[in-house]
Amino acid sequence: MTGNDVVPEVLWSPSKERIARAAITDFADFVSDRTGRTFDDYAALWDYSTGEPADFWGAIADYFQVRWHEQPTEVLPDVSMPGARWFPGGTLNYAEHALAEPAEPVAGEPAIIAVAEDGSEQQLTRADLRRQVGAVQAGLRRLGVGQGDRVVALVPNTVHALVGFLATAALGAVWSSCSPDFGAPSVIDRFTQISPTVLIAVDGYRYGGKAFPVAETVTKLREALPSLAGAVHVPALGTDVPAGMIGWDELTAQAAEQTFTPVPFDAPLWVLYSSGTTGLPKPIVHSVGGILVEHLKSLRLHWDLGRGDRFLWFTTTGWMMWNFLIGGLLVDATVILYDGSPGHPDLMTLWRLAEKHRVTLFGTSAPFVAASQKAGLRPAAELDLSSVTAIGSTGSPLSTSGFRWIRDEVGADIQIASFSGGTDVCTGVVGGAPTVPVWMGEISCRALGAKVESYSPTGEPLIDEVGELVITAPMPSMPVFFWGDEDGSRLRDSYFDDYPGVWRHGDWIRITSRGSCVIEGRSDATLNRGGVRMGTAEFYRVVESLHEVADSLVVDTSTAAGEGDLLLFVVLAPDADPVAVTGSVKKLIRQELSPRHVPGAVVAVPAVPRTLNGKKCEVPVKRILGGMAVDTAVSRDALADPAGFDEFIRVAQESANRSAAGRGSTG
Repeated sequence: MTGNDVVPEVLWSPSKERIARAAITDFADFVSDRTGRTFDDYAALWDYSTGEPADFWGAIADYFQVRWHEQPTEVLPDVSMPGARWFPGGTLNYAEHALAEPAEPVAGEPAIIAVAEDGSEQQLTRADLRRQVGAVQAGLRRLGVGQGDRVVALVPNTVHALVGFLATAALGAVWSSCSPDFGAPSVIDRFTQISPTVLIAVDGYRYGGKAFPVAETVTKLREALPSLAGAVHVPALGTDVPAGMIGWDELTAQAAEQTFTPVPFDAPLWVLYSSGTTGLPKPIVHSVGGILVEHLKSLRLHWDLGRGDRFLWFTTTGWMMWNFLIGGLLVDATVILYDGSPGHPDLMTLWRLAEKHRVTLFGTSAPFVAASQKAGLRPAAELDLSSVTAIGSTGSPLSTSGFRWIRDEVGADIQIASFSGGTDVCTGVVGGAPTVPVWMGEISCRALGAKVESYSPTGEPLIDEVGELVITAPMPSMPVFFWGDEDGSRLRDSYFDDYPGVWRHGDWIRITSRGSCVIEGRSDATLNRGGVRMGTAEFYRVVESLHEVADSLVVDTSTAAGEGDLLLFVVLAPDADPVAVTGSVKKLIRQELSPRHVPGAVVAVPAVPRTLNGKKCEVPVKRILGGMAVDTAVSRDALADPAGFDEFIRVAQESANRSAAGRGSTG
């Protein structure tokens, strides 16, 4: 696969003043003073950060004045992957950093603004937050939680989740959360793997103007967790405390000063989970120190967040972006938690929230941008969004039309920071920087400290060509282990089987000679037609540029036995004509991609199947169409809509059979 040689339009370029006041510029000066080296541009700083990882991450720890209880003996004595060791001997506590008072606090500036779907709000200063954390910490201690124990939570994106996590981290314990819209089997599959000591659970949640009780899920979960020493009831819907649980008010009844248990740098901070589409979700363990230094670097240097800024990212507690969002406390930004639907009462909800609270960094997903665009929204024409300096987008590649819509309808002076990384590293490995331009349809740069490369099948680095996204040097936020993976075999199989000693991320990427990047989709969902490989992201950028197409999923049914068909499933906009859309799609693909990638069938479906985390189910659908049993190809508990998936597969199989019959009659 090769890339486009045409240099795309520059949508945003930082001014000299912007570069001069950016934190990343100050950090570059700090490193220059330490090393005697000069960094003329971002590329030079990136080369240093990836070529000398021990020196770079040591500089990060010093620049951000990490609060060591015991000083580390060195930074990185072993660079092997897996197995790299970071800051051995050093002890610290994440919550101590998150709850620290800024050196120069902004008068009256809240640390947290929590907004519910009905518009009700709760604002907490850092002093308020510390008081609540101290009370919850005391309550958890009474329930038997100590260093290394696990606290799990079935909670939405509210103050309860944030305070519960910080209290857990302050104790040196391990946090893990799921969003309450997960079904009981999904939550059980996750939490049973880590044998928690305490469960915190709501009685329900509100979404789209409706209340959804989850008492039955909580009951099943408690029965499935024999390790529990206690369970805490959060009355989001106002129900009474069930037998055998204590209420949140009882948990927090005893005021107490928060204390911070120092733990080793590589001690577990939280457990995140893979999507689990083809088996039990992987329980991914990130370290206290690894997350701390990575999120300090990313949020302060790449996103330029700091004192006086306001940080909103639409997420749930079941997505790693929640863990990233709350990291805003580490850099003294005000974190805005939104609990509810981004489309209720309409798609302007988050944009109005950005205006009201003078949001600096507005974080969202590519599907939300596409939905806003297709709905004809013009946020800047209706609202004062002058506070927004950057818009972050992740979850899937942001289309060229999405870039253009943000520029035209949100603000031409806004930095568009599409970034990509994932649950595995709990950060972005490619993204933006305040000193690097934004090119239309591209991710601006590789992240500092992330030695991202594009590899050929034989392991050769590629420039301006599409290859496997790999990381060839360790990062502190890589998993320290998978819970229960005693010999490390599951972790090695997940990331290091294809290129020994090199992390394979699972995406196609094109790195340009300018240093920018384009994610071309999952590498295990490649479209290989007549020897021409194409990532699905490139396909979706073209198909979903049509106003009549609200969503899409493409599957190549080819196998090692021979080339199959290319099936395109589309969710049509209201009043769209399926026949006309089929003609338009095929014509556009032929013109914009290649004649070989014109689909054999364009099939209208009510919805595209997605995981609980919003990922399109390309690989499971391909496996099922290839003859694999549904229950083997996908774990239903990982699906956002299992019933809808069954209907999708029925339609997909009928389409595949018709397509195969058509090939047979003309073969």
